[in-house]
Amino acid sequence: MKKIDFKILDLFCGAGGMSYGIHKNPHFKTMVALDINERLAITLKKNMPEVQVIVGDIKDDSVKKKVIDLSIKKGVNMIVGGPPCQGYSLKGKKLGLEDHRNFLFIEYLNFVKVIQPDVFIIENVKSILSTSKGWFKDQIKSEIKKLGYHLDVGILKATDFGVPQTRERAIFICSKIKKISLPLPTVKCSVNVKDAIFDLAYLDSNEGSFEQEYKNEPNSKYQKMMRENSDKLYNHKASNHALVAINKLKMIPPEKGKEYLPKELLGKQQFKSTYGRLEWHKPSPTIDTRFDAASNGKNNHPFLNRSITPREAARLQSFDDNYIFYGPKVAVRAQIGNAVPPLMAKAIADKIYKEIIFDNQNKK
Repeated sequence: MKKIDFKILDLFCGAGGMSYGIHKNPHFKTMVALDINERLAITLKKNMPEVQVIVGDIKDDSVKKKVIDLSIKKGVNMIVGGPPCQGYSLKGKKLGLEDHRNFLFIEYLNFVKVIQPDVFIIENVKSILSTSKGWFKDQIKSEIKKLGYHLDVGILKATDFGVPQTRERAIFICSKIKKISLPLPTVKCSVNVKDAIFDLAYLDSNEGSFEQEYKNEPNSKYQKMMRENSDKLYNHKASNHALVAINKLKMIPPEKGKEYLPKELLGKQQFKSTYGRLEWHKPSPTIDTRFDAASNGKNNHPFLNRSITPREAARLQSFDDNYIFYGPKVAVRAQIGNAVPPLMAKAIADKIYKEIIFDNQNKK
């Protein structure tokens, strides 16, 4: 059994994409996780039962104390999380990190102050780095440096790490020991939608179930990787679309968009991607929390007359098929759409391990 070098506290854990991806490096182990939403945290609880998941408000003093005491008891030396930040607009610039909308960011840094981890990671929307000409990013960097941490920050593209999706996230890697650079791409060629979900292309609207047998054999390296250690197929259930939505999709050729709809059927939808179909030979656009609505955007199946299922969305996020999502439909959408792609998280963990542990061992 390999030594666990990094014991993690996962704040704002959601469905656990960050922890699950980091766990793909055996030297990392999430010990404690916190989220305010029971309907999101239940998926992490069930998939990673060894993690002590606390459901509660990070602003609540009793919750904070419980999380901190447990983290210290379990030897936590790393913190990860994506605190929501709404106050980095031009309007919020006057107050910066003191803006009341950024209290969750401050709470995150307070956990760092108390626990003093060797490493912590912050992930967020990429616009956090550019808004107000980078002023807000500079404020965050200043606060992190005051805490005594080396820092590297930038934007990671999910496609660079084998995720079949164009999602981009701002990542801060902060270390007491040394500066750790963001990971470099781990793949030369992007994984596309066909690589990810072609074996699942058989359900029509309202077909499928929470648990079922696999119908087709995998036909790509990525599909084989996703299906490893999974005997059954979960969460592959198509939305029950209204007949008007199905009829619109029938008018749209494979891999095309709403430009094929008559003008009288376009309605008030302003966005170009509305009723768009995914393209087989490209990565998916960013998966959001409404991926199962035909009118939401470019999240309809390349040729079937339906939006993608939760399992297809999870594949496009790089969740293995044995990672099962629990809860009502709206909660599952949020769990998948808000998650950090596990393969991106794994690349971050691999880089931290190489820089801090592996390279140091080889120098001895």
